[in-house]
Amino acid sequence: MTTGVSKTPSILCIEDDLDTCEFLAILLNDFDFEFTHTIDSTLPKLDAQKHDLYILDNWLPDGSGIALCRTIRGQFPTVPILFTSGSTKTSEIDEALKAGANH
Repeated sequence: MTTGVSKTPSILCIEDDLDTCEFLAILLNDFDFEFTHTIDSTLPKLDAQKHDLYILDNWLPDGSGIALCRTIRGQFPTVPILFTSGSTKTSEIDEALKAGANH
């Protein structure tokens, strides 16, 4: 039996640039959208709740988004992971995809 209540998809965005956060919040305002700005503030959220999408910055103040991507992918093998970056280096894009990012 279904209740007719659909869950709003949950997005966790790990991004340290506040302008980018504001832009994404406007763009994705129909979703349950949450931000963290560091790896340290993200890790407890991974233990507490599974999100429907992760958006990661490649470079965070306390470490690599690539390493965090591997952690997320290890816990949630099927949840989509997207990267945001100011870099257009093919090597960085390839590294993100090898770490488990979808795009």
